[in-house]
Amino acid sequence: MAGPNQQYHATSKPVTVNFPFFKKINLYTLLLILFLCTFSYLFGSWRNTIVSIPCDPSKPTTTVTEEGKSLDFATHHRAGDLDVTLTSEVRTYPSCNVNLSEYTPCEDPKRSFKFSRHQLIYEERHCPEKGEILKCRIPAPYGYRNPFTWPASRDYAWYNNVPHKHLTVEKAVQNWIRFEGDRFRFPGGGTMFPNGADAYIDDIERLIDLKDGSIRTAIDTGCGVASWGAYLLSRNVLTMSFAPRDNHEAQVQFALERGVPALIGIMASKRLPYPSRAFDMAHCSRCLIPWAGFGGQYLIEVDRVLRPGGYWILSGPPINWKTHWKGWDRTEDDLNDEQINIETVANSLCWKKLVEKDDIAIWQKPINHLNCKVNRKITQNPPFCPAHDPDKAWYTNMETCLTNLPEVSTNQDVAGGELPKWPERLNAVPPRISRGTLEGITAETFQKDTALWNRGVSYYKAVNNQLEKPGRYRNILDMNAYLGGFAAALINDPLWVMNVVPVQAKANTLGVIYERGLIGTYQDWCEAMSTYPRTYDFIHADSVFTLYDGRCEMEDILLEMDRILRPEGNVIFRDDVDVLVKIKKITDRLNWESRIVDHEDGPHQREKLLFAVKSYWTAPADLQKESTTSS
Repeated sequence: MAGPNQQYHATSKPVTVNFPFFKKINLYTLLLILFLCTFSYLFGSWRNTIVSIPCDPSKPTTTVTEEGKSLDFATHHRAGDLDVTLTSEVRTYPSCNVNLSEYTPCEDPKRSFKFSRHQLIYEERHCPEKGEILKCRIPAPYGYRNPFTWPASRDYAWYNNVPHKHLTVEKAVQNWIRFEGDRFRFPGGGTMFPNGADAYIDDIERLIDLKDGSIRTAIDTGCGVASWGAYLLSRNVLTMSFAPRDNHEAQVQFALERGVPALIGIMASKRLPYPSRAFDMAHCSRCLIPWAGFGGQYLIEVDRVLRPGGYWILSGPPINWKTHWKGWDRTEDDLNDEQINIETVANSLCWKKLVEKDDIAIWQKPINHLNCKVNRKITQNPPFCPAHDPDKAWYTNMETCLTNLPEVSTNQDVAGGELPKWPERLNAVPPRISRGTLEGITAETFQKDTALWNRGVSYYKAVNNQLEKPGRYRNILDMNAYLGGFAAALINDPLWVMNVVPVQAKANTLGVIYERGLIGTYQDWCEAMSTYPRTYDFIHADSVFTLYDGRCEMEDILLEMDRILRPEGNVIFRDDVDVLVKIKKITDRLNWESRIVDHEDGPHQREKLLFAVKSYWTAPADLQKESTTSS
């Protein structure tokens, strides 16, 4: 790695100068040589846009640009800075209309109503066509502030960041969210746990073990404001929460403002964007999903993404209906029939009902399908799926057949391989690799990748030591995660990483990421992500633009990154130097400050790094007021 203190290494023998030789040189020739040398030096200095950073984390949090300005990674717009609101003057990429400040391109309510209401298909992803993609930058609402730092953000969010009071009225009795002055407070309540998520999780913990490390990844279907996932974090359980963009306005947006992993999503006609055998635990608390409907396909989909031996937790209708049926405004017969139908589907999946106590019922998926296949000789409902890829989950239709688990030899074997408990799981070679199911990826590949990212993240922190400051970054996106090494190297920091495996990647490695105890999703970066504007504090883009070269427009990917990045959020691009130069030309016009620096292996690597900071700017106050009045 190059730097100002780098030692000089000679590459040629010393030269002995014969001074009388210069007496023979014509004066004009000497002046010409002097001029050319001076010009070359000045021209080289002017053209130098690549800086070498010494690996010294004690250095300031800024990087000097070619104009002599510093690249500042710190935030400056907090609670006391509300009177400082900057507007952006960008020639090529102007601000979008303020009415689009919460624009979600693939879940746009105006577009969704063009699609079928059957199975809620209209609430699935429906992205704009190429000619409909916006070429403007989504504004933050006037008065936007940097979110509270974790763990305070679990309990508070600024009103100006998500200016919606609807849930404070609709869910007031259920203790979801309260409006207090300039902020929202999240008491931790939910529809089925008005006394708080912590007490509710304690009830679950009395029924299954949440402390021994065997449960690490969870999925919350219909998550509300994600209080269940928020309070599980203190127990080392990492939850993927999702909910649709529906009449419960901004519920996923609130989750993300709280610093809790979440995506916009719905169980409708397509598979969830996760691999098979991903989650140790699935949860539904009055999520209103018709589990026994449509041939049981929603419970069958939960079975696909649930790890062998994993748990499904259901609270709310119809569980404990004899106590609650009047409050639910449903008949006893209706609720009894629903419970019988759910039990029937669960039994057909070979699940075992572990317990039903008060408002909570828990089922467990078998660790393999040996006995299940014997039972299938008697009943064929649902049948096992024909040979197919159970990890294929990007615009893939749900099925009403049971996903096959990997073959085992005995009833005691865990299909696909037994996972170590957390935290050993993080750095153990994942079964998908050790069993050779991913072509070209071996245990040695995994170990080298882990070492590479430990070193790479240390270098990142040397360039931008804000990465080492607790609370500066909370929500992080890795756009091309591969084996999850970047996220693993950050595991001791108070943050979480959404690991994305692009659907165009050579290998589908998202299952490996989940086997490590991390979370993530599939994504095509030619389309918008299923999340709100200003979701992430930090984005990591390793070779993304090389991967998408010729597939879609570079500017469209960068505009999407600008949409989902918070004001004063940071990005690290890692790619070929020629690609980074093209990226920088566009990010300059997005009004980002940026700087190309050398690879951690030194200046002779073609792969370089581009560190960028999104400028702080918001919608003007007068336009924000007009928008609020008109809406």
